[in-house]
Amino acid sequence: MSFGYLHGQPPDAHLTIDLRHHFKDPHISPELRHMTAHDEPVRATVLATPGITALLEATAHAVAAFLSGPSAGPVVVAAGCAGGRHRAPVFAQHLANRLRRDGLQVSLRHRDLGKSVVQR
Repeated sequence: MSFGYLHGQPPDAHLTIDLRHHFKDPHISPELRHMTAHDEPVRATVLATPGITALLEATAHAVAAFLSGPSAGPVVVAAGCAGGRHRAPVFAQHLANRLRRDGLQVSLRHRDLGKSVVQR
């Protein structure tokens, strides 16, 4: 699940990934501000951010660790950024794709992707 911290509390999750402070926010670029994770320039910007690929891989490994435990069941991962329109949904979509390549069944939800741009 992706979400925006400025739209409410993080959802309950086994893992909550906070992308706000360590990864460049596309919102600061006027040409990207009103776009979303559905737009290629936003996806390219987020995925080009140093460290994001390593975090995706580490999160996929963490999910695998949860699933290998004795009480296997659904694992909820929540990725959050400020507004929930850029970093978090790109991260969540790519994590879902990565997990599907590993043969896992994945359900993906973007809680705040369709909400208006947050004015800061």
